[in-house]
Amino acid sequence: MSTAVGRRGKRFPHLRQDFMASLVVFLVALPLCVGVAVASGVPAELGLITGIVGGLVTGMMRGSSLQVSGPAAGLTVLVFEAVQTFGLPALGVIVLTAGLLQLAMGALKLGRWFRAISVSVVEGMLAGIGLVLIAGQLYAAAGAEAPSSGLGKIAGLPNALIDALGSTAALASLAVGAGTITVMVLWNRLPRRLRAVPGALAAVVLATLVSLAFGLPVATVEVQGLLGAIQPPGLDAFGELATLGMLGTVLAFTLIASAESLFSAAAVDRLHDGPRTEYDKELMAQGAGNSVCGLLGALPMTAVIVRSSANVQAGAKTKASRVMHGVWLLLFAALLPSALALIPLPALAGILVHAGWKLIPLRTIVPLWREHRGEAVILVVTAVGIVAVNMFEGVLIGLALSVAKTAWEASHTRLEVVDKGAGPVQVYLSGNATFLRLPKILDSLEALPEDRPIKLDLSGVHHLDHACRMALENWAARHSSAGTEPVHVTELSTVKSASG
Repeated sequence: MSTAVGRRGKRFPHLRQDFMASLVVFLVALPLCVGVAVASGVPAELGLITGIVGGLVTGMMRGSSLQVSGPAAGLTVLVFEAVQTFGLPALGVIVLTAGLLQLAMGALKLGRWFRAISVSVVEGMLAGIGLVLIAGQLYAAAGAEAPSSGLGKIAGLPNALIDALGSTAALASLAVGAGTITVMVLWNRLPRRLRAVPGALAAVVLATLVSLAFGLPVATVEVQGLLGAIQPPGLDAFGELATLGMLGTVLAFTLIASAESLFSAAAVDRLHDGPRTEYDKELMAQGAGNSVCGLLGALPMTAVIVRSSANVQAGAKTKASRVMHGVWLLLFAALLPSALALIPLPALAGILVHAGWKLIPLRTIVPLWREHRGEAVILVVTAVGIVAVNMFEGVLIGLALSVAKTAWEASHTRLEVVDKGAGPVQVYLSGNATFLRLPKILDSLEALPEDRPIKLDLSGVHHLDHACRMALENWAARHSSAGTEPVHVTELSTVKSASG
């Protein structure tokens, strides 16, 4: 007997640590899976299905061994908009197509390129999502229906609060939501033994017990059973892929889910000393999980930093912990589905308000503004774009602004004029001379005296594009014809040019 145990220990040397970590991750994931699903406007069971797939499918694959996947608060707003626009049956098509695109990108080894996305765009995206999520869940906490647009949600909050003050049921619902947030905020200040239970789970359990004990008039989660919630997409739903609106939604799902997963992987790598993430394989693992979720009509998945960090901190050593957490979710959904019907909706709203708040990088905005104002502007504009327009267009605005900023900085030039009063005027041009800086360069050159010889030194120019080269040659020709002395250009022919 001892020999068998010894052999098992050699084959699975970290089984005990992974088993304990899987229980912690399960307890963290359970309320989040349900809360994200309810906030997305879909049955609660679909969130559990995505969590199960994240453990049993994505968890088995290579990529990042310790990060955990499941439904994420960061996609809640986008999923809600997609369900409202195209209907729940179309959700499976969108998620399936996004998963297939992720598989293709991983196979083409494009995973590493997601690390090139500006951090400011990603943080702005998360901030915008957080703002819309908080605003929408405040309505849910009051038992009210939220407006459809992001600006509408924020603008309507004062009136919603006034209406809630006149309703006993709304006040009770708000009290449950506020109590849930309070428990989660204060949980980390409790003794370490108590903190072994995840704060989100403790908050939901306490809210449920209080609601039952006092018979509070609050709405609870609607339950239809795990099998009843599965809705594989029909063939007719695939026809909508031909529409521009759905294609844009698929692209948004793909890019945002991939970026969030790979940024999460980079963050998780900093938390442990184990094997590093293989980004292309991790992207394929996410694609496989989303493909399965799409076939089941469930929510999209990403790697989730909250669960992943809990997994690492709980002592996980291998991917066995995340696979086992998927098993625990499956057992709970299969054996105790009626327990979901006891959970108050405002408690889940409180969890998501807390999650949305953590998406807003409040601590980094002020230092970023002091050191890199351009990046701070990109962050704020991306967030405002998501709130004012929608998720996809807000991210595109942020990406376009980031590219424009990079192009502007890459075209930085320095022009120095040295005029000693006698002899030729010395002009030194250095940096990257591109069409973006051409107006300023020409203004400076054309202001030079035409009756003096000029020596233009380009030895400090690293890059000279075709537009600048032609403009400098034309200016030199005009000046030579108008002045008494020709323009002498140093090393123009040796400067790297975009034209060849």
